[in-house]
Amino acid sequence: MADTATIPRPISLNSLGRAGPIVSTHALGTMTFGAETDEAEAHRMLDLFAGRGGTLIDTADVYSGGVSEEIIGRWGRARGGMADMIVATKCRFAPPAGSRGAARRSVLRCVEGSLSRLGTDAIDLYFVHGWDKDTDPVETLRALGDLVTAGKVHHVGWSNVTGWQLERICATARAEGLPVPVALQPQYSLLDRGVEWEVLPCALENGIGMTPWSPLGGGWLTGKYGAGARPTGATRLGDDPERGLEAYDRRNTARTHTVLGAVRAVAARHGRPMSHVALAWLQARPGVASLLLGARSAAQLSANLDAAGLCLPPEDMDELTRASAPGLPDYPYGFVQDWSGVSHWDRLGTGCAGSGGSADPI
Repeated sequence: MADTATIPRPISLNSLGRAGPIVSTHALGTMTFGAETDEAEAHRMLDLFAGRGGTLIDTADVYSGGVSEEIIGRWGRARGGMADMIVATKCRFAPPAGSRGAARRSVLRCVEGSLSRLGTDAIDLYFVHGWDKDTDPVETLRALGDLVTAGKVHHVGWSNVTGWQLERICATARAEGLPVPVALQPQYSLLDRGVEWEVLPCALENGIGMTPWSPLGGGWLTGKYGAGARPTGATRLGDDPERGLEAYDRRNTARTHTVLGAVRAVAARHGRPMSHVALAWLQARPGVASLLLGARSAAQLSANLDAAGLCLPPEDMDELTRASAPGLPDYPYGFVQDWSGVSHWDRLGTGCAGSGGSADPI
């Protein structure tokens, strides 16, 4: 029976890993603030998000050169504070002159800049935005530990790392008595499940909650991009078809369209947009705590927030999981699975019979 509910449901709450804060299952990503979204519209989005029960606001010091943080800070002051929000920001890619990205000097100065722009005395969740090959992670972790001790940061996380990097971070933190990450922010969606080979199992082993970015595959999982025509108009790929990992030619593959076909079929059965189905599948995945919803307008955000509360039945989840399964490369993953088995891969359906679709452009 189709799900025809039209009354927006409030966003529910979830624990961010074993030791993190309680956050909303849908988060507001603010990379567009100050770039594609002006301040007035950004404030409408923040009001909408808070009004629907959202609590996790995600930004970074590099988003619009710090303007995103400033917009959030002014919104917070206008409403009398953000004590009811969990505000996350990041450092790494905008170090002060003379510092490496994740060096102690950089981390400490970047935190001070973010605190000032956000207009707050503490950051709820502070991410290191990526691995820094020039800085030993123990130096970064000690800086983060000092910030936690000083009360300027409450919890720490990492973004855009490999499995071995994440394990090294966690092992170093435990060995040195420093804050272990509570959160991980990778790319993850029905179209990109590569984190399931190493990164997600490592996060599950360490009790780390995930807040995936690009849960709709840069717009592909809404169904608005087809195989036969390069996108145009006021969309992310319309503005820039060569947009990084989400680039049209990179994603326009037989596999992508097989996955889209499965999403479209499930969406039709429930009377829902494809985006709701894609978000519901991801929200139900092991280790996923909150989905980062990026939008240009309050209307776009509202449409995605309407996915809150949608729970797909097991047969639909299985259909989507099988259609999108990345499979296990023969070595070492397939070899290890054949000889010893990996319970996380079994649970995630990583190696199950998938679409078999070619990764070649069509």
